[in-house]
Amino acid sequence: MAAQGSAPRATLDLKVKVWGMAANGQTFFQNAMAQNVSATGACLYGIEHELKVGDVIGVQYEGKKARCKVIWVVDAGALKKIQAGVQLVADQDCPWTTVLPTDMMPDERTMQRQDNRRKFARHRISFPLELRDERVNTPLRVNATDISGNGCYVETVMPLEVGTTLRADFWMDQERLSPTAIVRTRDPGVGMGIEFIGLPEESKKRFQAHLDKIDPGMSLAAKKTESSE
Repeated sequence: MAAQGSAPRATLDLKVKVWGMAANGQTFFQNAMAQNVSATGACLYGIEHELKVGDVIGVQYEGKKARCKVIWVVDAGALKKIQAGVQLVADQDCPWTTVLPTDMMPDERTMQRQDNRRKFARHRISFPLELRDERVNTPLRVNATDISGNGCYVETVMPLEVGTTLRADFWMDQERLSPTAIVRTRDPGVGMGIEFIGLPEESKKRFQAHLDKIDPGMSLAAKKTESSE
């Protein structure tokens, strides 16, 4: 059974970490193996928790993390346990790029073009911020794992419901920003996507420029792609 359809795959066995929400509603974090890997997904085995097609789980190889959607699931018996085919969620970087054969490497220019289709390019950096549900007094202090002038993704095993309105507090140099935000996506056991709906367009652009300064590699790659086209 192929996880990626016609996508070329490499027969490798990679030790990975996986986490998310199991079918029984319990969060999990465990070691597993990835095989038949490609630039867009893999077959995972050794999973000890039942998953459902459509679930989003976290996968980490060495120091690189990515969110993946479960495409298929089978019970592979006592040796391989639960086996699942997963596909990288859109705009996620492939965590095992360094071990893929050269002819299977994702095309850098294509990836940059996909990123540039966003109004604000996402920076995959750890960025501290504070989220507050106005119905609850206790703030949630977290680190966004990717962020732009328009919003961010926050890793948390207990993400809030889609549509929850929040106040986000974070710093741009010496300036504190406190825009209204809303939960747009929810991946149980993994995290949530947040949009800064209360940040004026001018402030979004200034914050994006601030992120470009913190993480210049992304902005330089974008400029290089634009100049070569």
